[in-house]
Amino acid sequence: MRALVTGAQGCIGAWVAKLLLDRQIDTILYDIDPRSARLELIASPAQIRKARVVVGSVEDTAALAALVRNEEITHIIHLAGVLIPFCQENPVQGALTNVIGTLNVFEAARRAGRAVRISYASSAAVWGPEEDYGDRSVSETDSLNPRTHYGVFKQANEGNARVYYSANGISSVGLRPWTVYGVGRDKGLTADPTIAAKAVVLRKPFQMRCTGYMDLQYVSDVANTFIECVLSRLEGAHVFNLSGDLIAIDEFIHILEALHPQAAGLISSGGAQVPVAYRMDASALHKDLPQLPKTTLKAGLEETLSIFERLHAEGRLSPDLA
Repeated sequence: MRALVTGAQGCIGAWVAKLLLDRQIDTILYDIDPRSARLELIASPAQIRKARVVVGSVEDTAALAALVRNEEITHIIHLAGVLIPFCQENPVQGALTNVIGTLNVFEAARRAGRAVRISYASSAAVWGPEEDYGDRSVSETDSLNPRTHYGVFKQANEGNARVYYSANGISSVGLRPWTVYGVGRDKGLTADPTIAAKAVVLRKPFQMRCTGYMDLQYVSDVANTFIECVLSRLEGAHVFNLSGDLIAIDEFIHILEALHPQAAGLISSGGAQVPVAYRMDASALHKDLPQLPKTTLKAGLEETLSIFERLHAEGRLSPDLA
């Protein structure tokens, strides 16, 4: 097998790359950014030397199709995309990257001349706000009602994946993360829990930009889930919720302060609840893939703080919080 990771220089992409390299799976990393800055935070120099990076955009239909065909790709983990704030400010460019880019991934698989399996990043943003669903967890059978361009784009991708299976037999798994946290998460509104952990290590004040509740999912678990889904034998166009630890932002801050006593008073919160339902039922995913990893919030934060402390001691932790 040979795997292709799009958006490989992003947070989840870097962790997917590391874990694929840990498994010694032949992997190509595809991104518009030639730098492996996030991978360098979590992988060894020896691993990074093994990584093959191809610079390119998922918006380039011909280049992506040629890469998948000529490199004999058999598995694609599609993570390239731009996040909620960018899509709200630049909806046309957001659609080009998030929708056309995803269509190009499926088209490349269709033109490959061999079976290609795909796992791809959808998002919990396909849901409407919490009040749309009442006091209960949402499952894959509930109606979607996204309130952002980003969420609408992700809903379109899920629909297109179904069409590619019914018309072309391309099996895929879309995953709907909520708040992914861990080293390398530095973009998007829901990056704030990770930025808060970094601020604690740097002894800098930081105000998180939202209040209310989040479902926190450790990046290593999320990356492993994308890998297990693309390696699975699931047939069809599947979409699964991801869930981790549901927590109030204020309680998250208290946990940070307990894990790192010097954090007292550094982290605060403001703004509104993210307008996405936060009670996620992930039982369908765990029924089909029962051996998926689950890191506790305490353990995930401890590992995140430990890596940030090591990077800080080595002079490799950027002082920027934006």
